[in-house]
Amino acid sequence: MRQLDETDLEILQHLVTDARRPFNEIADAVGLSPPTVSDRIDRLVELGVIEQFTVDLDRSLLSEGVAVLVDLHAEPGRVAEVRSGVEDIDRVEHVFVTADGHVVFHARVRDGAVEPLLAESFDADAIREYDVKLLADSSWNPEPEGVEFALECDECGNTVTSEGESSRIDGDLYQFCCSSCQARFEDRYEEMKEAA
Repeated sequence: MRQLDETDLEILQHLVTDARRPFNEIADAVGLSPPTVSDRIDRLVELGVIEQFTVDLDRSLLSEGVAVLVDLHAEPGRVAEVRSGVEDIDRVEHVFVTADGHVVFHARVRDGAVEPLLAESFDADAIREYDVKLLADSSWNPEPEGVEFALECDECGNTVTSEGESSRIDGDLYQFCCSSCQARFEDRYEEMKEAA
């Protein structure tokens, strides 16, 4: 399995800056042909490094409301439920989950009305407490520089290194840390397919 190289990271940097940048401009910047850049981007999408091409909106120009940062302390075992509820709120821009069971999100609310927004989204018993802070400003800086490529083995969950294996099964690409994990996964996949 080939790791991300400096050219892949440079391509990612150009896409983060402007996801609509034409492939020929990226190709000129990284010293490749446009078809090669296209192939590399397709591979990054297939591997899940690039999940989607999206638009970063300045909501302050599009909608009314006050920018807030809300920190929800979820009840044990209910973090996923709270996160899912928050992700369904239209006015939420970013959602983060901390290791200690907090769901933190950035949103724009009308009249500072956070409580009704939360009440519509999930069961109030799922939250221990919450804190709301008004935001004066925010920025997002998804720089891919200095990162390492770290796929997770589809069998055991370990990190896939350059010695890893990949396999296409029924049109989907799977990554494995070793040939043993690949064989176990493929055997179990075939058993489940036969049983279905």
